[in-house]
Amino acid sequence: MPDTVRIDKWLWAARFFKTRSLAAKECAAGKIKRSGTPLKPSTMIRVGLRLEIPAPDGTHKRLIEVIALLDKRVSAPLAREAYLDHTPPEVLAAAQEKRAALQEERLRRQEGDQGRMTKKKRREWNAKLHGFTDEA
Repeated sequence: MPDTVRIDKWLWAARFFKTRSLAAKECAAGKIKRSGTPLKPSTMIRVGLRLEIPAPDGTHKRLIEVIALLDKRVSAPLAREAYLDHTPPEVLAAAQEKRAALQEERLRRQEGDQGRMTKKKRREWNAKLHGFTDEA
């Protein structure tokens, strides 16, 4: 077990990101932070470090404490044992509400007017316009 690991490698191994390059991009963009300071992808981390990591859907930031260093990708249950999540419950509840609102908005957009008609909607519209019925 190594004493230090690159942050991009650890984020990938702990399954916060699907690929190591995605983890490196997020670090380079300044989204991964330690005490409010953005970290470079090559930053070496140690056990006990606290990180701010944005959620994949952008609803909140997770507060994570590193408790085990990983340099190879492991299964999800083992990855969860590599960190402690210190995100406050009220932040998680607000994020859940935000996700529910986004889901509701997506469903509403699917049912409503989305611009150009689909073939099915155009046929239904033409049938109403010209008085055709499908009953034969």
